[in-house]
Amino acid sequence: MRQPVLLTLCLIGATALAGCQGTRDAASKRALKSVNVVDESNLSDIMLTVGDPDEAVAYFQKTSAENPDRIDLKRGLAKSLIRANKPAQAISVYTAIVASPEGTNDDRVGLADAQMRTSDWAATAATLNTIPPTFETFERYRLEAMVADSQKNWKKADSFYDIAAGLTNKPSGVYNNWGFSKLTRGDNAGAEKLFLEALTYDPSLFTAKNNLILARAGQRKYDMPVIEMTQTERAQLYYTLGLAAVKQGDTSVGRELLQQAVDTSPTYFEAAERSLKALST
Repeated sequence: MRQPVLLTLCLIGATALAGCQGTRDAASKRALKSVNVVDESNLSDIMLTVGDPDEAVAYFQKTSAENPDRIDLKRGLAKSLIRANKPAQAISVYTAIVASPEGTNDDRVGLADAQMRTSDWAATAATLNTIPPTFETFERYRLEAMVADSQKNWKKADSFYDIAAGLTNKPSGVYNNWGFSKLTRGDNAGAEKLFLEALTYDPSLFTAKNNLILARAGQRKYDMPVIEMTQTERAQLYYTLGLAAVKQGDTSVGRELLQQAVDTSPTYFEAAERSLKALST
């Protein structure tokens, strides 16, 4: 009698141990999956910021295909395509995201940005019009300003640029774009103020420095403004100023400025030398 009882107890014990082992295995798998999700999230962040753009695209294409229900991976793919300068492909991905139940207003802004990068201003405007006016973000108003610019609706563009500048702690790019908008309208004085404002936030922004020179040249201000610049930048700015002077008919001033570009440059300035020779013939 004792043997069957002992056998039964052993079987029960073995079953219990097997059950415990199965529970531990399931718990281990869940824990590993949680760790993998965290690691994957970190990797996604790296891919979207410092990773090689093409490698990021390949990563998100693969992981998104393996996890078709993960909307965050689709967003990662769309953003990585933008970084890789493939906005047409990003439009396709963003369109699918926006059409899904999980699509958000941020995704619509992403779609509008991709459309703008392909110079499809009509589609950009149409997408922005689907976003409620209560959704106020820097990216939304930055795009609204550029669309208004494309439509030459200057009053609206100025309003949107102003709002966008107030929604970011790095408004140098906004002020530069706003200044360029003023420059294209012929408001050189207004453009000059905005380029100077851009440089107060980012003194290294060479695009704003070059645009500032053009705005000043448009007012026949041919002296170099007091801004931070390297010797190479100074030479390039003299070159821009010289060409602008020549274009406005101030040939002798332009020649002097081009000569200063050659003299200032720490290396051989072929373009400036060529322009000087052209003026001498």
